[in-house]
Amino acid sequence: MTDATPRLPWHRALVTGGAGFLGSHLCERLLDSGAEVDCADNLVSGSHDNIAHLLERPGFRLVECDVCGDDAPGRLTGPYDVVLHFACPASPADYLRLPLETLDVGSLGTRAMLAVAERDGARFLLASTSEVYGDPLVHPQREDYWGNVNPVGPRSVYDEAKRFAEALVTAHVSARDADAGIVRLFNTYGPRMRAHDGRAVPTFVSQALAGEPLTVAGDGSQTRSLCYVDDTVEGVLLVAASHSVRPVNIGGSDEVTVRDIARRVVELTGSSSRIEFVDRPVDDPQRRRPDTTLARELLGWSPRVPWEEGVKHTIAYFAAKQSARAAHEPGRGRTPQA
Repeated sequence: MTDATPRLPWHRALVTGGAGFLGSHLCERLLDSGAEVDCADNLVSGSHDNIAHLLERPGFRLVECDVCGDDAPGRLTGPYDVVLHFACPASPADYLRLPLETLDVGSLGTRAMLAVAERDGARFLLASTSEVYGDPLVHPQREDYWGNVNPVGPRSVYDEAKRFAEALVTAHVSARDADAGIVRLFNTYGPRMRAHDGRAVPTFVSQALAGEPLTVAGDGSQTRSLCYVDDTVEGVLLVAASHSVRPVNIGGSDEVTVRDIARRVVELTGSSSRIEFVDRPVDDPQRRRPDTTLARELLGWSPRVPWEEGVKHTIAYFAAKQSARAAHEPGRGRTPQA
């Protein structure tokens, strides 16, 4: 993990979705800073494997619960200094499988966790997403861009859940003077992602390591701006510590085509896999790159890890995982949608 983030100001933190890919890294970084951490997760898309190395650490507690449930606030006893609301199916494979649950966690879950933060006088931070910009007509995407979202398309459950959650946080700030902020995350990747969750980097890496064709959607000319997980975690915690109530973009500065990501993964893995072009998913954004001027000026944040270096770390993680399970888990290839 990066050591660039200053020592954090919190004694006890709540991370919802803390057994997920990004949530588990946040839990680890908070523990490393000396904070106690309650990790709330119903394990629908999170995994014990992501936090197994944290379970015996002093100050860490796993609370298996649904943040949308009536009993969640009572089980999350706190008191907390900060509530990081990262619970939500974030990969296409998950939110397409769990559409109603995705909408619930953006609405009911966000409202419940805002109530927990209000109860304890805690700072609240919502994990939002670049998907609130939809298939953007403005490039790069600034925080004051309202987006181009299809409210009834196949991706809408995730896009609109996050847009509603942002509106809810904003209303709490204006109506209740809540200390609450929003961070909009762009294409984070790294260790602890699942091999077949529908996102480009883990899908391509797992396919290349298995010697399978890399399934590139459309002609692969659509772009993504990748941000390594350590950089994202640093940005998230800086936004949380800033007490800003404005949405802040956190994402990579290198815009690359999906086709080039696939080609580079093949080269870095030394794979003999070929690239196979398949049908492009509906409402797949054509261009995606954040304008991170606000993060740089407000927080002094910018990504440090070049995307190719981060991909090498990710390949090493997946190679170790694949080797461990090769005897009993056959590989499967799926088309990345995000």
